[in-house]
Amino acid sequence: MQRLWQIFAQTVTVALAILFVVSTLKPEWLPQRQGVVALQEAPTTGDEIKSTPGSYRDAARAALPSVVHIYTTQEIKQQRHPLFDDPIFRHFFGDRPEGQPQRNSGLGSGVIVSPNGYILTNYHVIEGADDIQVSLNDTKTYKAKIVGSDPESDLAILQIKADKLPAITFGQMDNLRVGDVVLAIGNPFGVGQTVTMGIVSALGRSHLGINTFENFIQTDAAINPGNSGGALVDIHGNLVGINSAIYSRTGGSLGIGFAIPVSSARSIMEQIIRTGTVTRGWIGVEAQEITQELAESFGLPDNEGALIAGVVRSSPADTAGIRPGDVLLSVDGKPVKDPQVMLDLIAALTPEERSAFRLRRGKNIVEVQVRIGKRPAMRAEQE
Repeated sequence: MQRLWQIFAQTVTVALAILFVVSTLKPEWLPQRQGVVALQEAPTTGDEIKSTPGSYRDAARAALPSVVHIYTTQEIKQQRHPLFDDPIFRHFFGDRPEGQPQRNSGLGSGVIVSPNGYILTNYHVIEGADDIQVSLNDTKTYKAKIVGSDPESDLAILQIKADKLPAITFGQMDNLRVGDVVLAIGNPFGVGQTVTMGIVSALGRSHLGINTFENFIQTDAAINPGNSGGALVDIHGNLVGINSAIYSRTGGSLGIGFAIPVSSARSIMEQIIRTGTVTRGWIGVEAQEITQELAESFGLPDNEGALIAGVVRSSPADTAGIRPGDVLLSVDGKPVKDPQVMLDLIAALTPEERSAFRLRRGKNIVEVQVRIGKRPAMRAEQE
């Protein structure tokens, strides 16, 4: 009897061992129970998940902590109706209690550019705000002050009292090409931080009527209200632009968004932090584009250049002898294709320095030396 028991025990042990080996190495050999499905799962640890082709998780992980939410409020001043000061009216209707002041609220995004609290955003995000609150990626919220702004490029610098912040890495604009993948990071519609992906569809976009100085990156990454001031980053998470505007008939994204290039944003940011303002060159002329009709009317060989339509009295251009009807061909040796290019070239000049301006006056080519002045604030029509 004892031997039979030993044989039974050995048989059960061998059977269990075989079942364990088969269930581990060849589970498909075993019959499946009704309603139970064998699933294959992706690895949760190890080298297999460190690099995923086609994923931009590393870029997002690098840039997300540097993008902040900006909440603004603006008090609406209520006018007291004169009847409330009339004693007869107050006798019948009593004193009207003063209500709480109404406030407009807005939202946008910003980018931390230094560990000690400087934040880059759009001017229109904070325009007219009485109170500005900045919420970080870790949900901490700080009151912000405006360091300076440049409405003509739609940029502003804020600062919060914090240190050791996750500042973004600035990318190289020279490396950006049409077709490059970019990510737009911001706080659209106030739903929280989001990341959208697209490509660079054009560079150097201007003549849009959005800002005085335009040199936009165009992208089809979804940019919606609230994304303004957020980061446009490359596939390495480096900042290449500040999301600024969208083309839309409904207020939502239609696949055409515009971002201020990081090269322009950085130059303006450094000026604002250093001096509190942005200094640009100015000569005091009003220019218009040369159409085919104007070229024929003035007897011009082509429509290249900018037609001087007006000159401010006693301005640098007036002092140098530039006249209405002249066609500006080049500034400091750089060709002028149209009034927008002229605006950008003159703005880049240093005030008080002299520069050579090449003009077509009638059938003659004239070159004059102009002592550059300082551009007045918000003079969009004149240069």
